[in-house]
Amino acid sequence: MERTILVAGGGVSGIGAAGMLLDTGASVILYDGNENLDREALRARFPGKEIEIVVGELPDAVVRRVSACVISPGIPLGTPFVKQLEAAGVPVWSEVEAAFRHGKGRLAAITGTNGKTTTTTLTGQIFKNYYESSFVVGNIGTAYTEEALRMTEESVTAAEISSFQLETIDTFHPQVSAILNLTPDHLDRHGTMEEYIRVKELVTKNQTERDTCVLNYEDEVLRSFGETLPVRVLWFSSRRRIPGGIYLEGDSIMSELSGERKPVVRTGDLQILGVHNYENAMAAVAISFAMGVPLEVIQKTLREFRAVEHRIEFVTEKDGVAYYNDSKGTNPDAAIQGIRAMSRPTVLIAGGYDKGSDYREWLLSCKGRVKELILLGATAEKIAREAERLGFAGIRFAASMEEAVTLARAAANPGDAVLLSPACASWGMFKNYEERGRIFKELVRK
Repeated sequence: MERTILVAGGGVSGIGAAGMLLDTGASVILYDGNENLDREALRARFPGKEIEIVVGELPDAVVRRVSACVISPGIPLGTPFVKQLEAAGVPVWSEVEAAFRHGKGRLAAITGTNGKTTTTTLTGQIFKNYYESSFVVGNIGTAYTEEALRMTEESVTAAEISSFQLETIDTFHPQVSAILNLTPDHLDRHGTMEEYIRVKELVTKNQTERDTCVLNYEDEVLRSFGETLPVRVLWFSSRRRIPGGIYLEGDSIMSELSGERKPVVRTGDLQILGVHNYENAMAAVAISFAMGVPLEVIQKTLREFRAVEHRIEFVTEKDGVAYYNDSKGTNPDAAIQGIRAMSRPTVLIAGGYDKGSDYREWLLSCKGRVKELILLGATAEKIAREAERLGFAGIRFAASMEEAVTLARAAANPGDAVLLSPACASWGMFKNYEERGRIFKELVRK
């Protein structure tokens, strides 16, 4: 990689990328558009290393000095300084592109609208149980760049990759890619569903016939897409038998990936709930199979694996009421899966930042399952209007998570469930969905 690199963004991705590049001997300029950021606090993140910090506007003189920019995924490509770099002919790469250029070994890259974190975590656990050197990185909490220089030719890596990270890849080339599903999300960033789909499909951009792509047969867009790919496609399905694939049949996950029909695991032996999680498990099995993991290692890991924090996570049962934290349900389609996983009458806490989503299908999935709807955040009124149009009666508003939990507790009877599954992002009230989920759990336990 070129020697003078601009790293844009002072968050997890930016800090990780800057640290990795400094360790390779590159000269690094860390830039953030927030002029109020504390330069010395940023510099303190790199003890013993020389790094230049620029905040506020990006001077043309800096642009002329750099030969590439590594951009954090949270920065939209329409931001003026990105246009400034492009006009100057400076290539703009995602943090995962920078990491890929320095990482070693084999890579499984997992994307899709929903299920990425569970699938990546499960895949990573399968890898850990078989390979001596394995990593779990990406949009999952550990920046790919933080681990890239520790990788060897023998390493295997499971990476959760977002659409924001895929927008600016160049040579990024996983041996195994997976697209779990495609439903409307981040349209405030990508503009149209067509553009969102195009960006997600970039995960296969550099793959060849020697590589593998794992796809959901029940997603019509992906079914068509799979027929156009030069790579080996492994299909998974929750609705039908797929010759040569992996599928749900009754209460068992069955595999024909090796050409022979074999039972993998009974759904009753899994510790994760819901059909969407069976799909995540099937995707993880197919990815791991393509990466050479034996079936018995996969089976053992599947039986031991517990739900990811904030994704239909059982919190506790109090006074006969079960409480579940699905704070990672940050869009309507993800939240539908949370609703479908409930087997009790449910008091639902929802609402948050408005990403321009349509809530009709999600609310329809609540019919007959949700007895009371407690709304908070910027979308509360919008969701309430749609719910009233669909005939919902029990709608309450809360000004805070504390009030929402108090109202939910009062509304729930023994045998009911209380589910936090917002169908919205957390911004505006919380730093992120993790903080939202943690606060919910603390309030419930009190």
